[in-house]
Amino acid sequence: MDIKIKRIYDDAQDSDGFRILVDALWPRGLSKERARIDYWARDIAPSDTLRKWFNHEPSKWDEFKVRYWNELDSKLDHVKELMRIINERDKVTLLFSAKDRERNNAVALLEYIRSKSNY
Repeated sequence: MDIKIKRIYDDAQDSDGFRILVDALWPRGLSKERARIDYWARDIAPSDTLRKWFNHEPSKWDEFKVRYWNELDSKLDHVKELMRIINERDKVTLLFSAKDRERNNAVALLEYIRSKSNY
């Protein structure tokens, strides 16, 4: 199983495999054609409250992950659906729109998925 993370504004490539947008909001200024997403997992995204609290401040990253993982623990039906979708594919790319490529919800989500499975 190959799971990658990529910014939605980067060009889509065949090597991305199945493209999953993991943000609650549609990326600004991006057409559906250019986004080329296969599935929009908006229910798995951080809550608006958490997203606004984090505000992509690096100093809040560790606490953001704790809070987001707690939210994911309360959305196990959505997590299981995402895991089912991932398990059915050879290649998956989780897409995010944040500018910070190292501290965003897709990175936290992949860490969460790996902590719960053998990816």
